[in-house]
Amino acid sequence: MSQSAVLLTRPLVDSQMTAAALSALGIESVIAPLIDIEPRDETPSLAGVQATLITSANGVRALALQTAVRNVPVFAVGDASALVARELGFETVESAGGNVDDLAALVQQKLKYGAGKLLHPAGSVLAGDLAALLSRARFDVRRYVAYASRAVAELPQAARLALRDGEADMVLFYSPRTAAIFRDLVTRAELTQDCRFLDALCLSEAVAKMLKPLEFRDIRVAEQPDQQALFALIVSPQENSP
Repeated sequence: MSQSAVLLTRPLVDSQMTAAALSALGIESVIAPLIDIEPRDETPSLAGVQATLITSANGVRALALQTAVRNVPVFAVGDASALVARELGFETVESAGGNVDDLAALVQQKLKYGAGKLLHPAGSVLAGDLAALLSRARFDVRRYVAYASRAVAELPQAARLALRDGEADMVLFYSPRTAAIFRDLVTRAELTQDCRFLDALCLSEAVAKMLKPLEFRDIRVAEQPDQQALFALIVSPQENSP
């Protein structure tokens, strides 16, 4: 299957990192962020904190700007956010390699309730309630809004051209929220018919569900909720199609 480029809809920094990874595979990208990220000017207290919980790369980037402390252990939801934490100098980093449920399970396995608070730098919009999951296990989770996460008001020009002029033939979706924003903005821009020429590659079934009722050429879901499995849908489309 020939391809022109892959449309990336993640926040700018995330899309740039994804584009670099795709470029290493010889795959071109079109970057059209659908969410703007703005770190808050806040300094969190790490007194009495036994670990930091990271549910997104943007969360750890914001934390790194807000504190110089790097010796508090970091528990990340997935490998991508764990890699960012290590690159930013955090000394002890563990990855749950999955979703919020997996992160909660890892924390319960590795940490003890009562040994200190758990700090969760999060966005202004949450994808899951990590604090509720861990509170049931008697952990003291302190969530604070580390960054604002805002949907763009209209479909970016790069995405319009990718849809209308065929500059991309695949689009990657990493989160249900981004998929829902894409659905709404494409509908508002009256470009739903152009989705018929695109393959939608989704990190999970929950992501794919948000794309209804858009009609893509094909919608495929990664076998595992990680970037490697998502990229496998690009380089081996026939093998990964249902």
